[in-house]
Amino acid sequence: MLEIETIGDLQAHIGKSLGAGEWVTVDQRMIDQFAEATGDHQWIHVDVERAKREMPGGKTIAHGYLTLSLLPRLNQSIFRVKQRSRGVNYGSNKVRFTAPVPAGSRVRGHLTLKAVEPVEGGARLTMEATVEVEGSGRPALVAETLSLIYE
Repeated sequence: MLEIETIGDLQAHIGKSLGAGEWVTVDQRMIDQFAEATGDHQWIHVDVERAKREMPGGKTIAHGYLTLSLLPRLNQSIFRVKQRSRGVNYGSNKVRFTAPVPAGSRVRGHLTLKAVEPVEGGARLTMEATVEVEGSGRPALVAETLSLIYE
């Protein structure tokens, strides 16, 4: 984990990779819980038997928005600013789901700091976030995300 002392110290990391996070397994239980929470019960996500017959690789796949929703969890082990009071998600400028996440896959996040802009009491961070699927040649997700961090 990259530890940064202050918000101001983030300036030195603009344009650089902040690293990769810890691996997280996306299992069928997680996919099913996401389907329940969102109402998205499309068979490619929840019908294990049909997926065995009809899906490439024979497995269900995670919802794209499940992968996106994992970013806070995936990114928390990449870096931290020691002297801060709080941080909040501010949004995304661009999100692309570039490869599937088959049930049982391990994923991890990667972050590159693109910009740090001052806001009252803190800064707005622009990141390039990617989600790697273990053993895959393509990331599952590439997104430009925004967050606010306060002193």
